[in-house]
Amino acid sequence: MPISAPSQPDPDRLEAAADLAIEACGGDAREAVKALIVANEFLERRLEELASPGYARGRVLPRDRKDWYD
Repeated sequence: MPISAPSQPDPDRLEAAADLAIEACGGDAREAVKALIVANEFLERRLEELASPGYARGRVLPRDRKDWYD
């Protein structure tokens, strides 16, 4: 199954989200950007954890698929 390209975000929704982020940082756009970078880095680390081998229900999965059939 091919992976499709991400859809373009709705411009109105994107503008509203940007306004909320800036407002949450006291109107400081630079602080909003920094906060979003930190949030993105957290999500990237979390994704790496979830995608790592052995995470599936706390058990270690075999690294070689042939082991699955033994």
